[in-house]
Amino acid sequence: MIEFRALQLANEQQSAYGLRYNDFARYRKHCANRTHRLRSSLKMTHGSKGKEFKKFSPLTEMDLEKVKEGHLQLLLFESERAWAYAQELTSLSLLPTNSAHSASLLHHATGRFRRAINWATQLLSLTQRLYTSQKLTAESLLECTAYLLLLNGRFLLSPPREDFESSLPQLSVTRLILDILALHARNSRDQALAVLWSDQVGPMVRWCAHQMGREKAYDVDSIVKEVSEQNVRNLVDNWDALVEKFKKEVEDQVLGPNVKKLGKLDESKLMWEGEPVPIRNPELVDVLLRVQNAEAKMASSDSKDGKSKGSQGGKKAVAAYDSVLAALSDAEEVARKLSESEVQKASSSTIPTSLKTSGDGGQIRDMHFVHTYIVYQLLSRRIQRDLLLADALVGATSVKENSVSTTSTSLSSAATDPRLNPAIVKLLDSILQSLSQLRTLSIVDDSPDLSSAVDARIGFSKAKRCVTLAKCYIVVPGDKKYAEALTLLQHATIHLREARRVLETLGPFDNDSNANDGVDDRVEFYPLTKEEFDMLDKSIVKEGLEYKRSWLEKGGAGVGVGEQDGGKGKKQKKPVFFNIALNYVDVDMELMERLRERAGMAPTTTSSTQATAPALNLTQIRYGLNSSGSQSSGAPRAFAAAVGPRAKAAVMEEGMSRSGTPEPRELDGSKPAGATSRLGSLLGGWWGKN
Repeated sequence: MIEFRALQLANEQQSAYGLRYNDFARYRKHCANRTHRLRSSLKMTHGSKGKEFKKFSPLTEMDLEKVKEGHLQLLLFESERAWAYAQELTSLSLLPTNSAHSASLLHHATGRFRRAINWATQLLSLTQRLYTSQKLTAESLLECTAYLLLLNGRFLLSPPREDFESSLPQLSVTRLILDILALHARNSRDQALAVLWSDQVGPMVRWCAHQMGREKAYDVDSIVKEVSEQNVRNLVDNWDALVEKFKKEVEDQVLGPNVKKLGKLDESKLMWEGEPVPIRNPELVDVLLRVQNAEAKMASSDSKDGKSKGSQGGKKAVAAYDSVLAALSDAEEVARKLSESEVQKASSSTIPTSLKTSGDGGQIRDMHFVHTYIVYQLLSRRIQRDLLLADALVGATSVKENSVSTTSTSLSSAATDPRLNPAIVKLLDSILQSLSQLRTLSIVDDSPDLSSAVDARIGFSKAKRCVTLAKCYIVVPGDKKYAEALTLLQHATIHLREARRVLETLGPFDNDSNANDGVDDRVEFYPLTKEEFDMLDKSIVKEGLEYKRSWLEKGGAGVGVGEQDGGKGKKQKKPVFFNIALNYVDVDMELMERLRERAGMAPTTTSSTQATAPALNLTQIRYGLNSSGSQSSGAPRAFAAAVGPRAKAAVMEEGMSRSGTPEPRELDGSKPAGATSRLGSLLGGWWGKN
């Protein structure tokens, strides 16, 4: 039994060799090379130069026992070669530079078109003989019949004939055959193939009906149904028996014991806002089948890993996304190429202007929509993978910290991996990039609810990124930057407030009595809950308070490198807090010397002079003034050496109490009374109270 798929073979060759961009010259050369190879393999060459010419009998008279699939392919490619040459000549005749001899070009094109119909008629005759002898399937005969009728319809519509009344029955019967092939297709690829050819016939049927003056020329289905019922039995031999046998063959293949795995797309997963996504190209079917198979494997692995260990299951789940993302990347590339080819074909089509209809615009819109839908799926899966990877990192770190806390009562800073927070920041950057690309898609922008939900995810992710980035400034023991961390927490509060406000505009998100129980699932791949907002808000407040207290206690400098090395190496930083305190507090220098001795620090070189010198207030020491008010050079250096982090710790251990904060003193009017510092704005004004 020979199974010859004429429409499938023609579509594959046309898409691969130039007709995707209307390059008829390239496709004609390919068909010529293919026919030469087929004649050589079938030993049907006409001889070489200088030898006697061999003339073969027509293939329609060939013995059926010797007929192979190559003979059918030879007739098909001869027809495609002649048709491509006819289209090339027609396109040349439409150029302004060839207006002088356009009539001769059209006459030549008509001859090549007739030759193409002659080859297609021989192909149909040979397939009918094979079908009668039960050596060919009914599906193959239907495809060859549709191919010949489509060529006839195109020939009657081509200039200068434009015989609309004769072309309409040919095209209507072609459309009827293609609809039957699509309705009873064995798999999604065959269905998309029939729909692809049917989309080429629909605009021509509409144009014929419009030129004939029909009232409802836009209703292609009703026109096809009416005209095909009147002419199908005249144009196709044994129509009823042929269709019945085709349906029986399909049922036997689908329900038979030796049935193979059918490549059927799950249409329930290809939905957008309750409407099915139009898949009208066999190439898209192939890549989407790979996507659905990868998603099925990932779902099965997730169900198995759910019963296994948490950390190992998380790592396996992250690895399972790689195959899905690879398949979606291939699907996006195929859809993008098809969309670009449709746009280019519409802008530089060789079909005459009278034959251009709105059908091409509909195909362009469908391909653009499918490409955008695949990009949406790709970005959503990428976001899911990044979220899962971030959860896996946090989960693994929390397990490690719990194991450390069981062995020690207090968790040191070394227990937290300093590489964790930068890694999470990078993942959040990737999530924000994907969400930003997602927001610019046309299908997202056209849906107000979806676009607002994506904006809320962007704000929430920015808040999480600011909180995690603030931890990066604090996790380093020797260089803690509290000012930068507090600034980031302020930005996180703003982003979180904006995200909450956007969600409140979509519905009662904060109401616990709603149907979703405080869960916003408008974006399935990134659900948000009220508890997540509350936890992040509490985390911002808690960490902000901790950073302010640490900054107050440590003066913003943390532990210096010089202290860790026993006073050697880098110079100690002067605490920011005590720089400000020197303007308000009077310090007894003799007491500071005793505190330095108790702290194990060497006495200053000017201690004897400071002990015998008259008492100075703090302002005089601060600005280097002596008792008479003149400038002194040794006092500031002595006091700077006396005051340090260790002296401050000794004062706290001694339990010294200080009086209330006095009013700030001004010297010569150089310092305004209402000036505020960056530290006061960040610490909130509470640091100077009793």
